[in-house]
Amino acid sequence: MGPRWRLVVVGLFAGLLLLAASSLAEVASENEGKKSQGAVLGTTPCWRTGDFVVTLQCAPCTSFQSKTMPECGATGFVEQINCSASKKGEFKSCRSAAMEARLFWKFEGAMLGAAAAFALLVVCRQRLLDRKALEKVRKQIESI
Repeated sequence: MGPRWRLVVVGLFAGLLLLAASSLAEVASENEGKKSQGAVLGTTPCWRTGDFVVTLQCAPCTSFQSKTMPECGATGFVEQINCSASKKGEFKSCRSAAMEARLFWKFEGAMLGAAAAFALLVVCRQRLLDRKALEKVRKQIESI
């Protein structure tokens, strides 16, 4: 296996690591967004401590909401809720089905691409080993 193939393998591993790191960064930013939301309000949000009713289902944030509401920063989606205890309307970050589906297919595509790349790598390596074995047999026959 020549230096080119080693570079290809290292590149594939680096790409997979970057993909995994970006997924972890998304989760971390979502969790940090949840933590900062409580810190901005100074108290625990009512939806964490009591019952609530969803008044507006999970929807993408508008550009204005994205700039003004910290809840939009985590996922880009927000839902409006009414807490049972305080009867006041609040916004809560949420994960939409469309976003989950997009992340799922992005992951599936990355795994399919990695599987295809490694299958190609196996085929090339097998051909190389077959050539070496045939060359060895040819040299043994010539020496007789």
